[in-house]
Amino acid sequence: MSITAQQVKELREATGVGMMDCKKALTETGGDMEAAVDWLRTRGLAKAAKKAGRVAAEGLVGIYTEGKQGAIVEVNSETDFVARNEQFQGIVANIAKLAIEAGGDVTVLAELGYPGTGRSVSAELTNAIATIGENMTLRRSSVIKVADGVVGSYVHNSVKPGLGKLGVIIGLESTGNKDVLSGLGKQLAMHIANTKPLSVSPDDLDQEVVARERAIYTEQASGSGKPAEIVAKMVEGRIRKYYEEVTLLAQTFVIDGETKVADVVKAAEKDAGAPIKVVGFICYVLGEGIEKAESDFAAEVAATVGA
Repeated sequence: MSITAQQVKELREATGVGMMDCKKALTETGGDMEAAVDWLRTRGLAKAAKKAGRVAAEGLVGIYTEGKQGAIVEVNSETDFVARNEQFQGIVANIAKLAIEAGGDVTVLAELGYPGTGRSVSAELTNAIATIGENMTLRRSSVIKVADGVVGSYVHNSVKPGLGKLGVIIGLESTGNKDVLSGLGKQLAMHIANTKPLSVSPDDLDQEVVARERAIYTEQASGSGKPAEIVAKMVEGRIRKYYEEVTLLAQTFVIDGETKVADVVKAAEKDAGAPIKVVGFICYVLGEGIEKAESDFAAEVAATVGA
């Protein structure tokens, strides 16, 4: 099959590998993007793929927390200029508050009544488009609730309280001291913003992702020429290290650079006076997964691969 310049461009952005190697990987895998990433990784040419579409759209991530519940939303705009507009900031803040009622369903959220206008959220955005003069979209929303405990949060690159370019909410279930829980929640949310884990623990990690990693490690280890039982141990060692990299509780706490997050939570239990369970977290990076056209670079890739 013919490999397009756009495919090569996407693979290059996802892996950081040179264009010719990307073209070869796509050719070898029939244009399958995930398989091409794995092909590059098994040959030591790429580490784990970067998240797709790292070119960020503009807008704001908004967070609203209230005791045992919290919501996070992303509202996109065309330019950062609009993200600094007070009217737009007010809209995002209000949408974040409404998001709890919608339970994380962005379609339901769009149809909720926007306060003081008689319009729905989507109609309010349409009205703002007419007055501000730039397209805006309500992209996504998530909610975390706990039976008892707190929902902590953190916003990076904050332009106003609860509004910024990156946001995290985290649920801590506990009957313990709420002030201790709130402090821990903020610290863990800051950690998540820095390390971006995939799950709380290996138990809730996507098993398809684990199987894919295991297959890559197995192929790499098999090329060592070592006996099968040694290869198996090598693979399990790599999997344990992978868990330490991508699961929250197994990671090293960024604030002290030494303690495992699981031990940080355990230590906080003494101050809180009760067990603490991390029930989940949500991390939104503004524009993650959205890609803007970059015609000049695409032309460069096209010239390189002869597309």
